[in-house]
Amino acid sequence: MPAPRDSSDGDASAERRGLLALGPLFRYVGETSATVWVQASRSSRVTVRAFERRWEAPTFVVHGHHYALVILDGLQAGEASEYEVDIDGQCVWPPRPDGPEGPDGSGGTDALTASLPASRLRTLSHDEPSRLAFGSCRTSVPHDRQGNRSNGVDALRAYAHHLTRTAPEQWPHLIAFIGDQVYADETSQEMRDFIAGRRSLDEPPGEELKDYEEYAHLYRLAWTDPLNRWLLSCLPSVMIFDDHDIRDDWNTSADWHREMNAKPWWHERIVGGLASYWVYQHVGNLSPEALAEDEIWQRVAAHQATGATEELDLTAVLDAFAERVDQHPETYRWSYTRLLGESKLVVVDSRAARLLEPGRRSILDDDEMSWLDGELRGDVDHLFIATSLPFLMAQGIHDLEAINEAMAEGAWGPRVARWGEKLRRALDLEHWAAFQRGFLGVLEMVVQVAHGQRGRAPGTITFLSGDVHNSYVTELDRDALTPAASRVVQAVCSPIRNPLPRQVRIAQALIGRGLARPLELLVRRTSKVPTAPYHWTLTHGPWFDNNLATLEVRGRGLVMRWDMGVVEGERYDAPDLRQAARVVIG
Repeated sequence: MPAPRDSSDGDASAERRGLLALGPLFRYVGETSATVWVQASRSSRVTVRAFERRWEAPTFVVHGHHYALVILDGLQAGEASEYEVDIDGQCVWPPRPDGPEGPDGSGGTDALTASLPASRLRTLSHDEPSRLAFGSCRTSVPHDRQGNRSNGVDALRAYAHHLTRTAPEQWPHLIAFIGDQVYADETSQEMRDFIAGRRSLDEPPGEELKDYEEYAHLYRLAWTDPLNRWLLSCLPSVMIFDDHDIRDDWNTSADWHREMNAKPWWHERIVGGLASYWVYQHVGNLSPEALAEDEIWQRVAAHQATGATEELDLTAVLDAFAERVDQHPETYRWSYTRLLGESKLVVVDSRAARLLEPGRRSILDDDEMSWLDGELRGDVDHLFIATSLPFLMAQGIHDLEAINEAMAEGAWGPRVARWGEKLRRALDLEHWAAFQRGFLGVLEMVVQVAHGQRGRAPGTITFLSGDVHNSYVTELDRDALTPAASRVVQAVCSPIRNPLPRQVRIAQALIGRGLARPLELLVRRTSKVPTAPYHWTLTHGPWFDNNLATLEVRGRGLVMRWDMGVVEGERYDAPDLRQAARVVIG
């Protein structure tokens, strides 16, 4: 249970209103430590009270916004506790009917927020089989009739409502958001209204985001709905960006990169996007040990160690950092790992670390490939590899992307190359298959792990991905592996809330299945396109509804399910969760 509240917390007052701008988010969790992320409305000290203890941290400021990441240490494995958050000694979470923090920070609370269970923290236990939820692609539009008609029911919100009625012992140990947490280039009416209050929508970049301030508001829209806010306060989370967190087709090719850098507004956009990503998403991905090695967090820790009373301003530091890592991605790593009991999760950046040089294209540059080579090891029950872009696409789409890469790289001459580049962008042909050098390198590493050449072979090696706005399962054909080898699986969950138009679904099905055989024959008859050394099969799907997936370890196997949200009548604050698919591996 939380530590007793200070006696000064009893009365709401105007001074206390709005202290909590966003959060709290339960981010990192291990067996003996955890982190809680908070955005405050002013320079302050943030305290987390749980397990009859308290931990605190001062805020740091970026572009006028105030943040804290509170590190909880000295915990016990498998330990659980409700928790509360104080700002400058005032209890701001959980919201209370007579308290300072409603769901919009305006004071008080509504019936939905008041009905939610207490937020809780739970550490991992080494011997407990892991449960992991995952998905990608979630737009931030209202959860009313109009929003559901345009974007469907938010599967994350339905999942949150489901958890409010589920025993905490059955909750996932972790939720992974695998790309497109926010859409910087496809904005909602609420976001456009905010932008219009700052600048003209008739000036570039128009309705798209321009800078850090607009990103801060976009995250606020994404994370303040009461049900989703409660879920994020209870389930530890990992995150990785994809293109829409920055812009569609981000880093798809050297030509794209040159064209975007020539736009006068792009510099402010990429700096704001990467700086805000570090603050809102990446810092919470890191364990206390990884934080100690992070170049930005080291400045935070050093400032805290001095005992200084003034707030640390990271604005200039983060802007310079973002500019540098955009131009020189090899100088910083966004990828990271997490241990989940006897399993391991490797989260791979497949966007910022690309090598775009013609003739050497790879979805991972040399440094990133070397890091991944070191992380892809056995001696775990299951190896999960989270990458925003699917590794094993439907065979027809894989071959189309491989052919297109050869076209755009000049395999059939400069005229075809120009047409190939246009086709690449028009059809979004920029997944792992469109970077054959990187794809083949990682595939070989994975097969070595599966065959026990890098330690004891796991039960499964499972890629977790999103991006493509449909969900499916593929598996590397088992007759190509030894009988004792790991099952090699790709599980995709996309979108959480952003369904494809029907005509696009038909086109994807046509390419993925209808053209699979002709494209495969074309690849085999030309030396200009690499032939994949292993074959894989689409075993389940695709299905196109908004979904959130959950997997559970069952010995050497997995049970996975995809759930969708359903709203009955006008019950928008009580969406039901309905199973869309269930898949058993092993």
